[in-house]
Amino acid sequence: MPNGQNELVSIEGTVEKIIYHNDENGYVVCEMLAFSDELYTVCGNMPYLAVGETIKALGDFVTHPQFGRQFRVEYYEKQMPSNATAILKYLASGTIRGIGPVTARHIVEKYGDDTFEVLENHPEWLSDINGISARKAKDIGEAFKAQFGMRNVMAFCRQYFGPATAVRIYKKWGCSAVDVINKNPYVLCDEIHGVTFEKADAIAKNLGFTSGSDERIGAGIKFVLQHNLYQNGHVFLPQEKLVETAAKLLGCDKEKAEDVLAYLVSLGELKFVRESGLKCIYLPDVYDAETYIAKKLDIMEQVNHSLDTENLAALVKKVELENGIEYEELQKRAIKEAVANSVFVLTGGPGTGKTTVVRAIIRIFSSMGLDIALAAPTGRAAKRLSEAASMEAKTIHRLLEMQFAPDEQSVFVRDEANPLDEDVIIIDESSMIDVFLMSALLRAIKPSARLVLIGDADQLPPVGPGYVFRDIIESDRFSTVVLTHIFRQASESLIVTNAHAVNNGVYMDLSKKDADFFFLPRPSDEETASTIVSLCAKRLPRTYGLTAFGGIQIITPSKKGVNGTEMLNNSLQAALNPPSAEKREKKVRDIILREGDKVMQIKNDYDIEWAREDGSYGVGVFNGDIGVISEINLSAERVTVLFDDKRAAYDFSMLDELELAYAITVHKSQGSEYPIVIIPLYRYSQRLLTRNLLYTALTRAQKMVVLVGDEEVSRRMIENNRRTKRYTGLSFIFAKYE
Repeated sequence: MPNGQNELVSIEGTVEKIIYHNDENGYVVCEMLAFSDELYTVCGNMPYLAVGETIKALGDFVTHPQFGRQFRVEYYEKQMPSNATAILKYLASGTIRGIGPVTARHIVEKYGDDTFEVLENHPEWLSDINGISARKAKDIGEAFKAQFGMRNVMAFCRQYFGPATAVRIYKKWGCSAVDVINKNPYVLCDEIHGVTFEKADAIAKNLGFTSGSDERIGAGIKFVLQHNLYQNGHVFLPQEKLVETAAKLLGCDKEKAEDVLAYLVSLGELKFVRESGLKCIYLPDVYDAETYIAKKLDIMEQVNHSLDTENLAALVKKVELENGIEYEELQKRAIKEAVANSVFVLTGGPGTGKTTVVRAIIRIFSSMGLDIALAAPTGRAAKRLSEAASMEAKTIHRLLEMQFAPDEQSVFVRDEANPLDEDVIIIDESSMIDVFLMSALLRAIKPSARLVLIGDADQLPPVGPGYVFRDIIESDRFSTVVLTHIFRQASESLIVTNAHAVNNGVYMDLSKKDADFFFLPRPSDEETASTIVSLCAKRLPRTYGLTAFGGIQIITPSKKGVNGTEMLNNSLQAALNPPSAEKREKKVRDIILREGDKVMQIKNDYDIEWAREDGSYGVGVFNGDIGVISEINLSAERVTVLFDDKRAAYDFSMLDELELAYAITVHKSQGSEYPIVIIPLYRYSQRLLTRNLLYTALTRAQKMVVLVGDEEVSRRMIENNRRTKRYTGLSFIFAKYE
């Protein structure tokens, strides 16, 4: 098998040449002269490897299709050069700042095998050599100690982490990393991407920290907040709920958890707010984001853009005549409100004419000489908006000009100091925007600009934290129009009529057969799953010419069960992209990723680099982006994924960010549309049998919906109007500005 594991081989030798190195993850390709006098090409994660170093490596020999035979490293150990010849090669490589080939030769000629002893303990002796001043000798000594400090950090981290994480730790704290971790290992889950609380807890236990230490309880409290922020969307937690959950997780008394919580609040590491009888605990950056949203929207709302009634009516009439259309009354009201207000919200279900309103307000704003920017949270949504409006639309991240620089976090170029130039910002699929993205967007908008938010308030909340679109609407602070009239052409679609029926709590008539909506009853979950695989593999491709890689998407409520994403993805992978000698694969967690697989990015990653065929490039792959694995390079430990026209590279340490996407959850489908959507109706957690979940799934389809399974499940979902509860504070904060 392509991903098979052979018994590890051991080789030892000296690094002769560095062919390639990646500073971000420590991946290196080098030439090594083995003690047997054989020259090997060695590759793998070997951070900060230098010419002249002696290494012992464990791994296996592989054949690269382009570069031939290589030794792929699984584990390795460094030994510093021990004789004058090896020391000269090491120092001449430029590893130690301030020492080049000439200086290296002078030092080794004078001190020979004792060179490292001099550099570490008596660097001032170097000033005896012509060309080395006392100051330079001191600098060389400090650089040498820093290099050894780095080696100590990497050696310490190797027992707990892979090379990529070890590199991140060293870049964060430098030579003091070991001291930082020994003092409080829980800083790892606060500061280092990819280090979980569980991992930091295990390290702390190994270092002798007790289960009742303040450091552990403080980290546990923050972990509970972080987990609920990203997994459940809660922007804050009530203090009582937070303390109870943390105490149970950590196995400590509530009183102890309360004391540590109060201490963290006093340090400013957590934020306490008392609102409407609730004691709310925030992570500081989340509180700052919510507070900024409310403040900025209030400032914008105070700018007067109003026009008199006659002028508004004339503008609307002019657009009607130009387009040969007569707008419905709610549409007219929406157009007028959008033009007259600084902040305007437009919401409504499918077929209610939101796109028609957007075209009209674009036409009016253009006639007023205003510059307009269109954007949406996802690439697919931006593409749809662009097509509907006949002008370019960008993702919000691209609009804000997100950039990434080595050793820095990703940043948005557009912010308060460098705001967007446009006078009108129109955002579609606004229900998907979480609290952090809305805060970043508002920071980039001029206070004098207009903001138009468009979306469907009945969709599920965003995948990220908060419930911003709903909170803005429910604040009743900003002009909002809800479109309810379903237009004739849309009403002829069973997708549209059934979606509205579901949203209104009315059962769908599944006996109707139409070109865009089908129900296939199946008596068991197993037969439902079998039918779905058959539809994707044979029936739909044969009839409509679309495949699961380009048009068909299974959307299911849950990860679990026979018709959850986990089992369906395994079945569909076996049917659509089975194992092959020509296809390399890599096991990740409990799944196999194979060349040709359909995959989804499951978290926002602002650091992943991508490139297009035209030579353009950028950074950032986002939660919900779907692509196909084009290459798995086992020797380079790299996976390449093609997202539409963008090729993104993942090293193996990043593969937890990918999962199979033949079937995806309803939550992950938000903001996207697919020509054909297949929805399994099967019995699963009552918590997920909800009306708005079914409504969201139905509205993801452009041309056809196929329901497969148990009709009674759809009835239960329609009857259950339970909404997702999220703790958010925007409503509290908005109230302060009234």
